[in-house]
Amino acid sequence: MNRWLPLAGIAGLVVFTAAVVGFGAALPGFSHVTHPVAVLGAKGIPHANAFNLLGLMLPGLLACSAMLALRQRLPRDAGWTVRIGAQLLLLSALGVVALGLLPLDPTDLHNPASSYHATAWMLWWVAFVPGALLLAAGLRGRDGWWLVARLSVLAAAGVLYAVLFAVDTLPAGIAQRLGFGIWWLWIAFAGWVAWRASSRSA
Repeated sequence: MNRWLPLAGIAGLVVFTAAVVGFGAALPGFSHVTHPVAVLGAKGIPHANAFNLLGLMLPGLLACSAMLALRQRLPRDAGWTVRIGAQLLLLSALGVVALGLLPLDPTDLHNPASSYHATAWMLWWVAFVPGALLLAAGLRGRDGWWLVARLSVLAAAGVLYAVLFAVDTLPAGIAQRLGFGIWWLWIAFAGWVAWRASSRSA
């Protein structure tokens, strides 16, 4: 595997951020405070297909690459908690890809298209939270991985808060971006750690 592949997480963070900012600026009336990111790729929105490709599918695939690289570089004698956690983290990244493949229909939030999008959204965070916690439990006390373990717990708690509780105290757009921000920062960091591990072993 290419030793630079783990850094795909950082690239995904950059591409996602640029797409959200750029497409948001180009859409009249769009607000990062009140509108969810999915509005930029919703059916009937100008340039929706381009955003779904550049803002969700491509970054999601980059995150998948980083998670695959991380899984390859985890301790070989790690127990089942680490292995299952890594699989769930990969599923979480695939959930971002699915958000682009299954766009929201803003005219009907209860039709099948919107339901599929909601399912992809749930896959993203429902897979990440236990995946990060299992990874943290399996890496606890291992040399070189203690920071990953601690930040995984914090990231899981942060995403859970953003998805389930922040909407009660923060505008919807801010709450969602908080969750995405925590997730992307963790993806970028975990990929960087995997890159460092591969550099030391090279």
